[in-house]
Amino acid sequence: MAYLGDAIDAHLAAATGDDPALFRELRAAFVESARRQLDLLGRARCDGNWEMAALRLKSLAATFHADDLIALADEALAGVPGEPAILRRIASALDSIEPTD
Repeated sequence: MAYLGDAIDAHLAAATGDDPALFRELRAAFVESARRQLDLLGRARCDGNWEMAALRLKSLAATFHADDLIALADEALAGVPGEPAILRRIASALDSIEPTD
C-alpha cells in the first residue's frame, strides 16, 4: 500500500497555500474525523451502523482522493460488522498519516 498521506497532503496543500499552520490543522481534523468513523465501525453491532460508518469514511476519503482509504472503506462495506481484519487495516492506514509537527 502506498503512503496514504500523499493524496491527502496534495489536496490540503492546494487548499491551504503557504499556511503551514492551517495545513496541519486541516490534516489533524481529517485524521480525527476518520478515526471517529473507525471507532464507530468498531462499535457497530448491526449492518446499518456498520454501513453508515463505512460510507462516511469512504466519503471523507473521496473528498481528498485517498484511493487506498476508499478501497478499505469498500472492503468494510462488503464485510460484516466488527470484522477485525479490516478494522486493523484501516487503523494502520490512519496511523501512517497521523499528523506530525
